[in-house]
Amino acid sequence: MRATAELQMIPIGSEISVRPEISRVIEILQEHDFILETHASGTNIEGELEDILSVIRKIHETLHQEGAVRLISYLKVETRTDKIPTIAGKRL
Repeated sequence: MRATAELQMIPIGSEISVRPEISRVIEILQEHDFILETHASGTNIEGELEDILSVIRKIHETLHQEGAVRLISYLKVETRTDKIPTIAGKRL
């Protein structure tokens, strides 16, 4: 099932800058066959729902293995039955 999602990942207990952790999140997302759009507060993702949910787990596992103590993810997911959801279809 195709889906669009918005992911906001928040590392807690890191240094003042969270750029290294967020850069790592983007690297992990780019390893998959997703359409991505990053923005100031998160990343829009288009792809298969199962893959999107799976990569969230991979991000948490990887960042914890690399030293992140605490991570909070906010994930909004959209699926549809009347048409295939796309990021392009969301643009105004």
